[in-house]
Amino acid sequence: MSKKPLEGLVVLDFTKVYSGPYCTLLFADLGAEVIKIERKNTGDDSRSFRPKPDLVEGSGYFMYMNRNKKSVELDLKDPAALEIIYRLVKNVDIVVENNAPGATEKLGIDYETLKKYNPKLIYGSITGFGQYGPYKNKPAYDIIAQAMGGYMSLTGERGGMPIKLGTSMGDSIAGVHMAFAIMSAIYHRDRTGEGQFIDIAMMDSCFATLENHVVIHTMEGVVPARNGNSNQNASPFNTFKTKDGYVCIAIANDALFAKFCEATEMKELIHDQRFEKNPDRKINEDVLTPIVTAWTSQRTTEEVCDTLDKYKVPVGPIKDIPELVNDPHILAREMMIDHEHPFGGTIRMPGCPIKFSETPIDEFKPSARLGADNDSILKQYGGYSDEELVKLYDAGTLIKR
Repeated sequence: MSKKPLEGLVVLDFTKVYSGPYCTLLFADLGAEVIKIERKNTGDDSRSFRPKPDLVEGSGYFMYMNRNKKSVELDLKDPAALEIIYRLVKNVDIVVENNAPGATEKLGIDYETLKKYNPKLIYGSITGFGQYGPYKNKPAYDIIAQAMGGYMSLTGERGGMPIKLGTSMGDSIAGVHMAFAIMSAIYHRDRTGEGQFIDIAMMDSCFATLENHVVIHTMEGVVPARNGNSNQNASPFNTFKTKDGYVCIAIANDALFAKFCEATEMKELIHDQRFEKNPDRKINEDVLTPIVTAWTSQRTTEEVCDTLDKYKVPVGPIKDIPELVNDPHILAREMMIDHEHPFGGTIRMPGCPIKFSETPIDEFKPSARLGADNDSILKQYGGYSDEELVKLYDAGTLIKR
């Protein structure tokens, strides 16, 4: 069995639901030891989410987001539980949390407190709006971050109501940014011995990934607006009707437009002054779009894709979830895995999108029952003896399940 790239790193995980758990999922999949600290009796909120929720075993949502992780069940308002954290943190590399603003300070698990026990600690905090700024104390969920971070102003039909992205991209992009930031801090620590605090805001993450819409405004004074599926700068670059559905065509330069015209047997368009250059095509998009639609609407989605694929024109069908989970390319890339879970049976879930040549990510351990790793983690990283564990169980700090 090949080693995974992050084997040896230890993460103390105070996260819940999505932004934080997605960050620590990346660490867990890549081989880090992720110790998930969960609330006593209830655990991570997502244990009660669809599909098939169960507070102890976890739901399908929880099983996917928390595979490869260990579970320790604690009430952090209990001084004995807090002492457990202080003993554990001495032997970990990383702490990640995505609690509401101010919550970690109240609980006594904030960076300033924990670094006293481990000065080399890398501590990552994901919040809606960050640790400073006028909005720092505002609570947030993904839809709030998408609304205030710019995504919703750009998503939806022209002139229509703002629409959030179909998935919680504000959460996931914050998680990805945090994972990258933590590994950068690890690299810095390896050279200098310094730990540090990392502040990632969901609003910042949304704003930073608005592509060129911000500089379009700052350099040209234009106010970017919702524009459906069309591109701000190129045409034909949109979704087009076919006989049996829709297809996306993306033509971003003149060479691709020439290929498109050849593929569709409309070579006369190449020399039409209205469509000769990309800026011309964008200006005359209202004329060009019906021409393209007239061609696509007479063919099935498969026929359109087959024709344009032969000429290397970017084209693709709009795949739904039932299609994707059986898509030959998704399967070939091992992006769907049959995950054996002792309490859930065989669960089909997404695999890891990171592909290494020498350290493949090909092993996925099931998510843990709530508190399943209390004993082993406290012994290994906290140095607790059997006698000390008995006392913790007797006192109710730990629960036998």
